[in-house]
Amino acid sequence: MRGNNYIYIAVMAVVSLLIRVLPLTLIRKQIKNKFLKSFLYYVPYVTLAVMTVPAIIHATQSPIAGAAALAVGLLVAWFGFDLFKTAVCCCLTVLILEFFLV
Repeated sequence: MRGNNYIYIAVMAVVSLLIRVLPLTLIRKQIKNKFLKSFLYYVPYVTLAVMTVPAIIHATQSPIAGAAALAVGLLVAWFGFDLFKTAVCCCLTVLILEFFLV
């Protein structure tokens, strides 16, 4: 069992190294393809969303309250509220829904 852990760590290290080193070695000049540039531009935002949205939904006692807080947060932010007011609206949504649902 102990030997397998070293194999797993070695594979993860190689994969992590390849992900970081290959783009530096293979792409030496500026990227001119519009599709590839736009794809690479949005990768950090998509990665952040993929990690954040499930955490928002599952951070509460009820996934319904988390999903409702996410919807309220999106709606409030859409109308131009600042971050503090958006967070307060989301927290109040969770508080009210969990008080009545649980």
